[in-house]
Amino acid sequence: MPQLSLLLPARSRFRGQPLPPGLARMLARADRSTTAAGLKAQLQRHFDVIPRHCPEAPITRQLDARDAIHNAWLRADPAYVQADINGGRMLACGDLGLSSVDCEALLAPLRPLFGDEGFPISAPVPQRWYLMLPRDCRFPEFSPPEDALGDDLESHLPKGDAGRRWRRLLNEAQVILHNHPLNENRIALAQPPVNSLWFWGGGVLPDFIRSTNAVVYGDEVLLRGLTELAKLPLRPIPSAYSAGLRESDALVDLREARNLGVLTADWILPATAALRGDDRLRLDFADGGGCTIARSQRWRFWRRALARLVESE
Repeated sequence: MPQLSLLLPARSRFRGQPLPPGLARMLARADRSTTAAGLKAQLQRHFDVIPRHCPEAPITRQLDARDAIHNAWLRADPAYVQADINGGRMLACGDLGLSSVDCEALLAPLRPLFGDEGFPISAPVPQRWYLMLPRDCRFPEFSPPEDALGDDLESHLPKGDAGRRWRRLLNEAQVILHNHPLNENRIALAQPPVNSLWFWGGGVLPDFIRSTNAVVYGDEVLLRGLTELAKLPLRPIPSAYSAGLRESDALVDLREARNLGVLTADWILPATAALRGDDRLRLDFADGGGCTIARSQRWRFWRRALARLVESE
């Protein structure tokens, strides 16, 4: 009973796009479900991770540097924050077009700050920076960057006594980066300055990761890290559905999709047409919505086709 699972973006990305008639009928007849929203929660529906917290930093650190096993790790990604009347908004995080030389120049004045705290900072790849911490370190609640982007920064900083140390370190790092000469050059070149860090994803490497999938297609970094730790084959994303995807349970990352019509024509309709016996097609949206499509559902012909993908439209 092979299952093809498609990781899809939040349904709101397709707001205003017409729902293709074939997809509207299939979704009406499918078994629908609603679960937790968020990119990490979406991946945890396909990977069994123990402990359940599934910390991003050690998983991606192992992928980037192969040294995550003995310490706790916290992402301290480079960020661009724009000041406004209420404080500041984070407009970019992670991939700011830095070279390894740029990273070294920016990290040099930050090393004493974090080194004095016992948290060495490093950047094995330019878009992902890390703090190394003792394994027994306790973290406050940090917001992932996708939640903080474009929003008031203050509302996403760790709160209370547990967060005081990290708010102080962030403020001191922002002062150092604001005065860094590299940022003057970047501004002159119309590039965003690296004037902040973003702490998130802290923890130790999970003890156990497995998946019911036999193969994964994708390139997103957390997906790659989970796939490697689960010892599964990772392959490039095909341009469209092909019969070879029926060979075993497979997970395909299509979260970069923007056009619902193209997604339906290239993937959902041909995958549905290829279903045999008890095969299943699972559509998993990042907002927690999902449905499972099977051949037996064709007898549910009395169900009215959906009018829209996003019910609030």
